[in-house]
Amino acid sequence: MMKGPDTYKPVLKDLANTMLGISRESVSLMKRSDQQRSLKLTRGQEWEIYLEFLRVQFNLVDRLSAFHIPLQDQPEFMNSLEDNVTTELRAVLTPTMSAAEVDDMEVTLAVGKTVAESRQIYERYKFVVTEQSKERDALFHAFAARVADKMGAGKSDGLASAAFLCASSVVPALSKLFEDASNPPSPAVKTEAVEAVASAVSDERSASAESKSSASAESKSSEGAQIIKLVRVMSKISGEEVDSWWGIHPQFQRDLQPQEVKELAKHMNRVTRIIGERFAVVASLAQAGSGSDQPVGNA
Repeated sequence: MMKGPDTYKPVLKDLANTMLGISRESVSLMKRSDQQRSLKLTRGQEWEIYLEFLRVQFNLVDRLSAFHIPLQDQPEFMNSLEDNVTTELRAVLTPTMSAAEVDDMEVTLAVGKTVAESRQIYERYKFVVTEQSKERDALFHAFAARVADKMGAGKSDGLASAAFLCASSVVPALSKLFEDASNPPSPAVKTEAVEAVASAVSDERSASAESKSSASAESKSSEGAQIIKLVRVMSKISGEEVDSWWGIHPQFQRDLQPQEVKELAKHMNRVTRIIGERFAVVASLAQAGSGSDQPVGNA
């Protein structure tokens, strides 16, 4: 459990950036799930959908903080999170909007109102946030209905399902930020894991491109560069089931110390879970509304 105001600063900044990023990505996913309707959305409607994703995330973070923040510090922690989100949101809006369009007071009031409404709308649901339950699903269903309504879709099952999946996949990502702040991993192992994942993803994209152009593959091969896949994360979907797993190069594994293997496995299990859940969201959106020839983003 984290203790002391100073220890909260890094996780508060990470939470704020993550929440804003999730809201932005989720709005894009919702628009892709119903492309015809998205063309009719006004700027004001998109803003309201964005804020709705922030509302539910504030509630989820409030619930998660109970596992990691001392009870007496929780009110101050949530107030500080509100301040951090406000600051980061201003920074996000400023490059894309004119000075006349970005009013600091309006941003502050909008975030403050979002937090207050988050409590009014979602606090009445009683459940353990880290466990799947009917009550937790009830919150996500209520949230999904609000998003569909803000998109002018009423009781659209497709949009509601997409919003439900987006919100439910948020919990592991937010929870991981708290866990990493409470138990900082070994910097060396954490760096290795992150770089390995990035390398694997980059290599998979390269492999996909090479399969479309043998000439390109031959030219790369002739350069003499050697690419070794150290760690790979994969997901597949079969019907309604999504299976995700990761693997490690045998030689790379032999070169690691037992404790390093243990820590790497711990982080890769988390990474695989998060990637798998995001893949499930993207795959569901593709099946629900996107055409088979339309790109649906990266899991």
